[in-house]
Amino acid sequence: MDPTKETPKKNNIEHLIADRREGIGVCGWILVSISFLLVLITFPISIWACIKVVREYERAVVFRLGRILSKKAKGPGLILILPCTDTFIKVDLRTVTCNIPPQEILTKDAVTTQVDGVVYYRIHSAVCAVANVNNVHSATFLLAQTTLRNVLGTQTLAQLLAGREEIAHSIQAILDSATEQWGIKVARVEIKDVRIPVAMQRVMAAEAEATREARAKVVAAEGEMNASKALKQASMVLAESPAGLQLRYLQTLTTVAAENNSTIVFPLPINLLDGLGQKNRGG
Repeated sequence: MDPTKETPKKNNIEHLIADRREGIGVCGWILVSISFLLVLITFPISIWACIKVVREYERAVVFRLGRILSKKAKGPGLILILPCTDTFIKVDLRTVTCNIPPQEILTKDAVTTQVDGVVYYRIHSAVCAVANVNNVHSATFLLAQTTLRNVLGTQTLAQLLAGREEIAHSIQAILDSATEQWGIKVARVEIKDVRIPVAMQRVMAAEAEATREARAKVVAAEGEMNASKALKQASMVLAESPAGLQLRYLQTLTTVAAENNSTIVFPLPINLLDGLGQKNRGG
Protein backbone atom coordinates (compact mmCIF):
# COMPACT_ATOMS: atom_id res chain seq x y z
CA MET A 1 0.00 0.00 0.00
CA ASP A 2 1.21 3.48 -0.85
CA PRO A 3 1.87 5.32 2.48
CA THR A 4 0.95 8.64 0.86
CA LYS A 5 -2.63 7.49 0.30
CA GLU A 6 -5.00 7.95 3.22
CA THR A 7 -8.69 7.40 3.71
CA PRO A 8 -11.03 10.36 3.00
CA LYS A 9 -12.32 10.26 6.56
CA LYS A 10 -8.84 10.73 8.00
CA ASN A 11 -8.06 13.52 5.54
CA ASN A 12 -11.21 15.42 6.50
CA ILE A 13 -10.40 15.18 10.19
CA GLU A 14 -6.81 16.31 9.72
CA HIS A 15 -7.92 19.12 7.44
CA LEU A 16 -10.39 20.60 9.92
CA ILE A 17 -8.60 19.85 13.20
CA ALA A 18 -5.46 21.71 14.06
CA ASP A 19 -2.33 19.65 14.33
CA ARG A 20 -1.17 19.49 17.91
CA ARG A 21 2.49 19.71 16.87
CA GLU A 22 1.95 23.31 15.86
CA GLY A 23 1.36 24.13 19.53
CA ILE A 24 -0.51 27.06 20.97
CA GLY A 25 2.41 29.49 20.92
CA VAL A 26 4.29 31.21 23.69
CA CYS A 27 1.34 33.40 24.68
CA GLY A 28 -0.88 30.36 24.80
CA TRP A 29 1.45 28.52 27.13
CA ILE A 30 1.65 31.59 29.36
CA LEU A 31 -2.13 31.77 29.61
CA VAL A 32 -2.37 28.05 30.34
CA SER A 33 0.29 28.37 33.03
CA ILE A 34 -1.54 31.30 34.65
CA SER A 35 -4.78 29.37 34.59
CA PHE A 36 -3.08 26.37 36.18
CA LEU A 37 -1.57 28.57 38.90
CA LEU A 38 -5.00 30.03 39.66
CA VAL A 39 -6.34 26.54 40.09
CA LEU A 40 -3.54 25.69 42.51
CA ILE A 41 -3.94 28.92 44.49
CA THR A 42 -7.71 28.56 44.87
CA PHE A 43 -7.61 24.82 45.51
CA PRO A 44 -9.84 23.07 46.66
CA ILE A 45 -12.54 25.58 45.76
CA SER A 46 -11.48 25.69 42.12
CA ILE A 47 -11.74 21.92 41.79
CA TRP A 48 -15.52 22.24 41.43
CA ALA A 49 -15.05 24.45 38.37
CA CYS A 50 -12.43 22.17 36.83
CA ILE A 51 -14.10 18.77 37.11
CA LYS A 52 -16.97 18.02 34.77
CA VAL A 53 -19.12 14.91 34.52
CA VAL A 54 -19.81 13.33 31.14
CA ARG A 55 -22.61 10.76 30.99
CA GLU A 56 -22.23 7.30 29.49
CA TYR A 57 -24.07 8.26 26.27
CA GLU A 58 -22.21 11.58 25.87
CA ARG A 59 -18.78 12.70 24.76
CA ALA A 60 -17.09 16.03 25.37
CA VAL A 61 -15.07 17.88 22.75
CA VAL A 62 -12.60 20.11 24.64
CA PHE A 63 -11.23 23.33 23.17
CA ARG A 64 -8.09 24.93 24.60
CA LEU A 65 -7.60 28.49 23.43
CA GLY A 66 -9.87 27.76 20.48
CA ARG A 67 -8.07 24.58 19.39
CA ILE A 68 -9.45 21.10 19.82
CA LEU A 69 -7.43 19.57 22.62
CA SER A 70 -7.23 16.10 21.07
CA LYS A 71 -8.53 14.23 18.06
CA LYS A 72 -10.60 12.03 20.34
CA ALA A 73 -13.51 13.23 22.44
CA LYS A 74 -13.35 12.94 26.24
CA GLY A 75 -15.58 10.75 28.36
CA PRO A 76 -17.54 9.15 29.74
CA GLY A 77 -16.78 9.90 33.38
CA LEU A 78 -14.87 12.80 34.92
CA ILE A 79 -12.85 15.23 32.78
CA LEU A 80 -10.57 18.08 33.84
CA ILE A 81 -11.14 21.57 32.46
CA LEU A 82 -8.86 24.55 33.08
CA PRO A 83 -10.79 27.76 33.80
CA CYS A 84 -10.54 30.65 31.34
CA THR A 85 -8.59 28.69 28.71
CA ASP A 86 -10.71 25.57 28.18
CA THR A 87 -14.25 25.20 26.92
CA PHE A 88 -16.11 22.06 25.97
CA ILE A 89 -19.16 20.94 24.01
CA LYS A 90 -21.14 17.84 24.94
CA VAL A 91 -22.35 15.62 22.11
CA ASP A 92 -25.14 13.07 22.55
CA LEU A 93 -24.32 9.71 20.94
CA ARG A 94 -27.78 8.18 21.23
CA THR A 95 -29.83 7.34 18.16
CA VAL A 96 -31.88 10.28 16.90
CA THR A 97 -35.27 9.91 15.20
CA CYS A 98 -35.76 12.39 12.36
CA ASN A 99 -39.33 12.64 11.08
CA ILE A 100 -39.46 13.86 7.49
CA PRO A 101 -42.68 15.85 6.93
CA PRO A 102 -44.85 15.03 3.88
CA GLN A 103 -43.01 16.00 0.71
CA GLU A 104 -44.95 16.75 -2.49
CA ILE A 105 -43.19 14.81 -5.20
CA LEU A 106 -43.75 14.50 -8.96
CA THR A 107 -42.95 10.92 -9.94
CA LYS A 108 -41.33 9.83 -13.18
CA ASP A 109 -44.72 9.13 -14.77
CA ALA A 110 -46.02 12.64 -13.86
CA VAL A 111 -48.13 11.69 -10.84
CA THR A 112 -48.21 14.05 -7.86
CA THR A 113 -47.80 12.27 -4.53
CA GLN A 114 -47.10 13.17 -0.93
CA VAL A 115 -44.53 10.99 0.81
CA ASP A 116 -43.24 11.17 4.38
CA GLY A 117 -40.62 9.09 6.12
CA VAL A 118 -38.39 8.66 9.14
CA VAL A 119 -34.59 8.49 9.45
CA TYR A 120 -32.71 6.91 12.35
CA TYR A 121 -29.13 8.08 12.81
CA ARG A 122 -26.50 8.55 15.48
CA ILE A 123 -23.23 10.41 15.93
CA HIS A 124 -20.22 8.09 15.87
CA SER A 125 -17.53 10.80 15.88
CA ALA A 126 -18.17 13.70 18.23
CA VAL A 127 -15.14 15.63 16.98
CA CYS A 128 -16.33 15.54 13.34
CA ALA A 129 -19.86 16.48 14.37
CA VAL A 130 -18.58 19.60 16.16
CA ALA A 131 -15.71 20.65 13.87
CA ASN A 132 -17.06 19.86 10.40
CA VAL A 133 -20.62 21.23 10.46
CA ASN A 134 -22.38 24.09 12.23
CA ASN A 135 -25.55 22.22 13.26
CA VAL A 136 -25.28 18.53 12.55
CA HIS A 137 -28.92 17.68 13.30
CA SER A 138 -30.35 20.47 11.15
CA ALA A 139 -28.00 19.62 8.31
CA THR A 140 -28.96 15.93 8.43
CA PHE A 141 -32.67 16.80 8.52
CA LEU A 142 -32.47 19.07 5.45
CA LEU A 143 -30.31 16.58 3.56
CA ALA A 144 -32.80 13.79 4.30
CA GLN A 145 -35.66 15.86 2.86
CA THR A 146 -33.71 16.70 -0.30
CA THR A 147 -32.53 13.13 -0.81
CA LEU A 148 -36.07 11.79 -0.39
CA ARG A 149 -37.40 14.14 -3.08
CA ASN A 150 -34.52 13.46 -5.47
CA VAL A 151 -34.69 9.67 -5.21
CA LEU A 152 -38.47 9.38 -5.42
CA GLY A 153 -38.55 11.77 -8.38
CA THR A 154 -36.74 9.14 -10.45
CA GLN A 155 -39.30 6.41 -9.69
CA THR A 156 -42.69 5.70 -11.23
CA LEU A 157 -45.79 5.41 -9.06
CA ALA A 158 -45.87 1.63 -9.47
CA GLN A 159 -42.21 1.36 -8.43
CA LEU A 160 -42.85 3.65 -5.46
CA LEU A 161 -45.77 1.56 -4.22
CA ALA A 162 -44.15 -1.83 -4.82
CA GLY A 163 -40.49 -1.15 -3.98
CA ARG A 164 -40.51 0.82 -0.73
CA GLU A 165 -37.82 -1.30 0.88
CA GLU A 166 -35.39 -0.99 -2.04
CA ILE A 167 -35.96 2.77 -2.24
CA ALA A 168 -35.40 3.12 1.52
CA HIS A 169 -32.08 1.24 1.24
CA SER A 170 -31.03 3.51 -1.63
CA ILE A 171 -31.82 6.64 0.40
CA GLN A 172 -29.95 5.22 3.39
CA ALA A 173 -26.83 4.56 1.31
CA ILE A 174 -26.86 8.09 -0.13
CA LEU A 175 -27.35 9.71 3.29
CA ASP A 176 -24.71 7.55 4.94
CA SER A 177 -22.15 8.47 2.30
CA ALA A 178 -22.95 12.20 2.43
CA THR A 179 -22.94 12.48 6.24
CA GLU A 180 -19.82 10.39 6.90
CA GLN A 181 -17.62 13.48 7.10
CA TRP A 182 -20.03 14.93 9.68
CA GLY A 183 -19.50 11.95 11.97
CA ILE A 184 -23.02 10.61 11.30
CA LYS A 185 -24.00 6.96 10.87
CA VAL A 186 -27.43 6.46 9.29
CA ALA A 187 -28.90 3.32 10.84
CA ARG A 188 -32.23 3.03 9.04
CA VAL A 189 -34.58 4.84 6.65
CA GLU A 190 -38.28 4.05 6.38
CA ILE A 191 -40.97 5.41 4.04
CA LYS A 192 -44.04 5.83 6.23
CA ASP A 193 -46.89 6.76 3.92
CA VAL A 194 -47.57 7.47 0.24
CA ARG A 195 -50.59 9.66 -0.45
CA ILE A 196 -52.00 10.00 -3.96
CA PRO A 197 -54.88 12.23 -5.20
CA VAL A 198 -58.45 10.99 -4.81
CA ALA A 199 -59.02 11.03 -8.58
CA MET A 200 -55.97 8.81 -9.06
CA GLN A 201 -57.24 6.45 -6.36
CA ARG A 202 -60.53 6.09 -8.25
CA VAL A 203 -58.73 5.42 -11.52
CA MET A 204 -56.51 2.80 -9.89
CA ALA A 205 -59.54 1.17 -8.25
CA ALA A 206 -61.37 1.01 -11.60
CA GLU A 207 -58.28 -0.44 -13.26
CA ALA A 208 -57.94 -3.08 -10.54
CA GLU A 209 -61.64 -3.96 -10.80
CA ALA A 210 -61.41 -4.33 -14.59
CA THR A 211 -58.35 -6.55 -14.19
CA ARG A 212 -60.16 -8.76 -11.68
CA GLU A 213 -63.21 -9.04 -13.96
CA ALA A 214 -61.00 -10.02 -16.90
CA ARG A 215 -59.31 -12.70 -14.79
CA ALA A 216 -62.70 -13.98 -13.59
CA LYS A 217 -63.95 -14.32 -17.17
CA VAL A 218 -60.80 -16.20 -18.15
CA VAL A 219 -61.17 -18.56 -15.19
CA ALA A 220 -64.88 -19.13 -16.01
CA ALA A 221 -64.06 -19.86 -19.65
CA GLU A 222 -61.35 -22.32 -18.63
CA GLY A 223 -63.81 -23.99 -16.24
CA GLU A 224 -66.42 -24.38 -18.97
CA MET A 225 -63.84 -25.81 -21.34
CA ASN A 226 -62.69 -28.36 -18.73
CA ALA A 227 -66.30 -29.22 -17.92
CA SER A 228 -67.14 -29.78 -21.59
CA LYS A 229 -64.14 -32.09 -21.95
CA ALA A 230 -65.21 -34.06 -18.88
CA LEU A 231 -68.81 -34.32 -20.19
CA LYS A 232 -67.52 -35.52 -23.53
CA GLN A 233 -65.49 -38.27 -21.88
CA ALA A 234 -68.44 -39.22 -19.66
CA SER A 235 -70.82 -39.45 -22.65
CA MET A 236 -68.35 -41.72 -24.44
CA VAL A 237 -68.19 -44.04 -21.42
CA LEU A 238 -72.00 -44.12 -20.99
CA ALA A 239 -72.51 -44.80 -24.71
CA GLU A 240 -70.40 -47.93 -24.37
CA SER A 241 -72.43 -49.19 -21.36
CA PRO A 242 -76.28 -48.71 -21.47
CA ALA A 243 -76.60 -50.20 -17.97
CA GLY A 244 -74.33 -47.44 -16.67
CA LEU A 245 -76.73 -44.83 -18.05
CA GLN A 246 -79.61 -46.47 -16.13
CA LEU A 247 -77.56 -46.45 -12.91
CA ARG A 248 -76.69 -42.80 -13.41
CA TYR A 249 -80.39 -42.04 -13.96
CA LEU A 250 -81.34 -43.79 -10.72
CA GLN A 251 -78.56 -42.02 -8.82
CA THR A 252 -79.86 -38.67 -10.02
CA LEU A 253 -83.38 -39.55 -8.85
CA THR A 254 -81.98 -40.51 -5.44
CA THR A 255 -80.16 -37.19 -5.15
CA VAL A 256 -83.25 -35.18 -6.08
CA ALA A 257 -85.44 -37.14 -3.69
CA ALA A 258 -83.02 -36.58 -0.80
CA GLU A 259 -83.48 -32.81 -0.99
CA ASN A 260 -86.41 -31.29 0.88
CA ASN A 261 -88.08 -29.46 -1.96
CA SER A 262 -91.31 -29.48 -3.94
CA THR A 263 -89.79 -30.88 -7.12
CA ILE A 264 -91.90 -33.68 -8.68
CA VAL A 265 -90.02 -36.21 -10.81
CA PHE A 266 -91.78 -38.54 -13.22
CA PRO A 267 -89.54 -41.46 -14.11
CA LEU A 268 -89.56 -42.20 -17.80
CA PRO A 269 -87.94 -45.36 -19.12
CA ILE A 270 -84.98 -44.76 -21.38
CA ASN A 271 -86.19 -47.54 -23.73
CA LEU A 272 -89.35 -45.58 -24.44
CA LEU A 273 -87.28 -42.60 -25.47
CA ASP A 274 -85.21 -44.83 -27.73
CA GLY A 275 -88.39 -46.21 -29.33
CA LEU A 276 -89.78 -42.74 -29.96
CA GLY A 277 -86.52 -41.74 -31.52
CA GLN A 278 -86.51 -44.67 -33.87
CA LYS A 279 -90.15 -43.98 -34.95
CA ASN A 280 -89.27 -40.35 -35.71
CA ARG A 281 -86.36 -41.42 -37.85
CA GLY A 282 -88.50 -44.05 -39.62
CA GLY A 283 -91.32 -41.59 -40.33
